[in-house]
Formats: sequence, C-alpha cells, structure tokens
Amino acid sequence: MQSKLGLDFKKVEKAKGLAKDIASEVQTFVEQYTTVAVERTLCRLMGIDGVDENMVPLPNVVVDHLKDKGVLNDGVLFYLANAMKATGMQPQEIAEGVAKGSIDLTRIEVTDKNTLLKILDPVVNSSIEKIRARRARREKYLNTIGEGQKPYLYVIVATGNIYEDVVQAQAAARQGADIIAVIRTTGQSLLDYVPYGATTEGFGGTFATQENFKIMRTALDEVGEELGRYIRLCNYCSGLCMPEIAIMGAFEGLDVMLNDALYGILFRDINMQRTLVDQYFSRIINGFAGVIINTGEDNYLTTADAVEAAHTVLASDLINEQLALFAGLPEEQMGLGHAFEMDPMLENGFLLELAQAQMTREIFPKATLKYMPPTKFMTGNIFRGHLQDALFNIIGVWTHQGIQLLGMPTEAIHTPFMSDRFLSIENAKYIFNNMRSIGEDLEFKEGGIVRSRAKHVLDNAIDLLEKMTSEGLFNALEKGIFGDVKRSRTGGKGLSGVTAKSNNYMNPFINLMKGRK
Repeated sequence: MQSKLGLDFKKVEKAKGLAKDIASEVQTFVEQYTTVAVERTLCRLMGIDGVDENMVPLPNVVVDHLKDKGVLNDGVLFYLANAMKATGMQPQEIAEGVAKGSIDLTRIEVTDKNTLLKILDPVVNSSIEKIRARRARREKYLNTIGEGQKPYLYVIVATGNIYEDVVQAQAAARQGADIIAVIRTTGQSLLDYVPYGATTEGFGGTFATQENFKIMRTALDEVGEELGRYIRLCNYCSGLCMPEIAIMGAFEGLDVMLNDALYGILFRDINMQRTLVDQYFSRIINGFAGVIINTGEDNYLTTADAVEAAHTVLASDLINEQLALFAGLPEEQMGLGHAFEMDPMLENGFLLELAQAQMTREIFPKATLKYMPPTKFMTGNIFRGHLQDALFNIIGVWTHQGIQLLGMPTEAIHTPFMSDRFLSIENAKYIFNNMRSIGEDLEFKEGGIVRSRAKHVLDNAIDLLEKMTSEGLFNALEKGIFGDVKRSRTGGKGLSGVTAKSNNYMNPFINLMKGRK
C-alpha cells in the first residue's frame, strides 16, 4: 500500500511489533486464569438459562456454588460433565438441582478428564452449530438484500423500554441508519450478572438481556426486509459480564459489540486482571460469531487533550489489534476507535483531525474503523454543533472510515428527538454522496500540515510503545498513560472473581472457535 501521507511503513511494522510484545505478555497472564464471568459463559454455552426462585440467573447459581466450595479453579465444565455422567441429567437439569440444593457438584465421584471431554462433546457441538447457523443467517441476508455503503451510519437508541426502542430503531432505519446501537442502562457494566427477560425500565439506556437482543433483532430484520437493506444491531459486552453478553449476542444475531477491556479499566474502574481475562474469551466468541468489535480509544480524548494525547490513541489501537489477533479475531472485524475531538477554535484543527483519521486508516487498512463525533466541545449552540458534525462527516468519507457514529444537534441525549436523528442522518448522507470519491482525488502536500502531523503522531506512539515494552501494560495503566486515568492492578471491581486454572480445567470452545483441532 502506498501511503498518501508518506508514512514510513517500516516504522508502522516496528510499532506493530512493539505492540505485539506488549500484548504477548498480557496473553501469557490471561491464559493462566479464569473468572466467574468466563465460567458463567460456559454454563450458557452448555444450555443453562433462566433464574431461580430469587431471580438469580442459574449460571450465577452454579458458578457461585463452585466458588463458595473453593473449586472454581477446576472450571465449571469439569463438574458439569462429571455430574452428567453420574446422574444422566442434562446441564439445565443439573443447574436447577444446584439451585434447589438437591445437587452438590463437589460431592460426586470424579471421572477422568478424557471421559468427561467425550461426555461434553454433543452439547459443545450443538452450541457451536447454533452460533454457526446464526452467522449464516446474517450472511444470507447480506447476500440477498444487501446493506448500506461504508461508512456505516451508526445511531443510538436507548429509551429504557425495549418496546419503545423498537419503535425508535425502526424509524431510524427508515431514515437511513445502517447500525442501531442500544445503549445499556446506566451502571449495568458494574453488575456481576446479566438481568433476565424483556425489560421496560432503564436509566440512560436499556438493559442488555438476551430477550431484549431477540426482540430488537426480530424488529430490525422486519424493517430490513421492508427496506431491502440489512440493518446491523449493536450492543455492549464491556463490563463485568463481557463474555456472557458476547455469547448472548452470538446466540441472538448481534452484529457489532463494544468489546474493550481498556475502556472498562479506565472509565468503569473494573479491575485490569479480571477484565483482560474476560476480554480474551469474549473476543474469541465475537470472532467466531462474525461480530465487529468496537474499541474505546475515542474516550481517551474526552479526558485528555486531543492534540497532545493523539499518540496514546494510536498506541492503544495497536495494542488492541494485537490482543484481538491473539483471540483469533480477523482484522475486518476490528472497529478500532478514534475520535474527532479537538477544540473547534484551534487553528487548522480540521487538518490535524484529517491527518489522524487518514493515518489510522493507513495503519489499519483492513479494519472496520469506528470514528466518533465531536462531544467534548459541543455547546448549547446546536447550529455550530451541526457544523462540527458536518466537518466530522467530511473526514469520515474522505478517509474511508468503517463506522461513522453520527453526532446529533441534541448531543448527549441518549434518545434524541427523532427529528434530530433525521437531520444527522441527512447531514451524513448529503456529504457522503457529494464527496464519495474525494479520498481518491486529492493528495496531501509533502512537508505540509497533514503529512507532518501524521508522522509526528506515529513517532510519538513508537516512543510510548518502546517505554511500555520494558514496563508492561499493567504498569502503564497504573501510571495513567491512557486518558490521563490511573488504575491500580489490584484495585477496581471484580478481582475476587479471578482464579488460576488447575490441571483439571477444560474449555474446548477456545480451540473450536479459533478453528483449531
């Protein structure tokens, strides 16, 4: 690939090599541990669903049972398979027995590991085929009715009531949206369980539940068939239930999911050890299900200066790319995040933003990049805000972004006026159509502002990555390298849910989903 910015691709390869070294150290740690969320995900993959008489999800009941007995390090599949052999029951029946107190998984005579793996095979293969069928359904839609052009027009819906969300989402699709993101209710990322069933009350968003996913997926398929255009559904598997929500999304046909441990660490104060382990399995699931992940680097620029901290966004993108590759996630499914967040009063700010967007596209040529609109410097002046969003849209189409999260005149309102959503979609469609080929027609002057800025950011990112290779990602997060936010390795939420794996531990889904034998 020839760089329009004159980037030195030897430097790009160096940066990716440094990021791989950093990610490799994290991966060595991650593979030694499991978490309560990973084990609950395995319960769901075994077909365990529903709640007990106290409305506690059955996956939580089973995993908490093993954790309280001090044997979670053996993994839930070891005990479920053992109980299946001893009782002849299926996993759902066993979970219900644990909930009633009639089954103690730790008091059943233990069978050898190879026998247990064979017992698991039929249920494991059934889950794998269920996910494959869901992915095939999406691909059939894409091959028959098609979809919108990139950048995909991404808008937010989040009333708190899933049934009202459906009305809003279908209206947005008819207005021209390609991706509907249902924002989660405030604080759900900090819940160490997934609520059950359809929900009609939420604050600042709507609960992410499997039933809500099913309702919205059905509604978007309905409107997509009406329009002759597949509509993608986005939700969020960040937080303390990353892999659980990822598997629910895989079962119900979600297309895009926020999936970024670094975002959870920095902006939700989730323990870094816990969420990096959770992230690995969740990304394996997303990769296998054909889900595009969104990462949260765009948020760094809301807490740090967009000019001074640009290189930290690039460095984080590079690390996130390598962590995703370790999980078997294809580059095409990486919605690496960046944002249009400079002070609009900055002289030549547009050129600096253009440089960074083009640089990100060239460094990650296959990625479905997620480009975020201006938020930090939005004011009550909706007319200026609309102009800022227009500038953002110009850069989006110019630099071939993958996902354009549209800004709204009523920015920061999770459920904006439907008229405002229409205006934002109209703005983007007008600019995208009129400037579709601008990226192919215009070049950047050697030694000019755009080229110089891109080279400067890349050089600074390399310097940062070199420092991080000696101290590691955990130490970097403790020092506040990203987003000017410092987090402790042993602080935050969820550390008690992390445990080292024993020799009994088994998770056949990892190899199957990553295409290994």
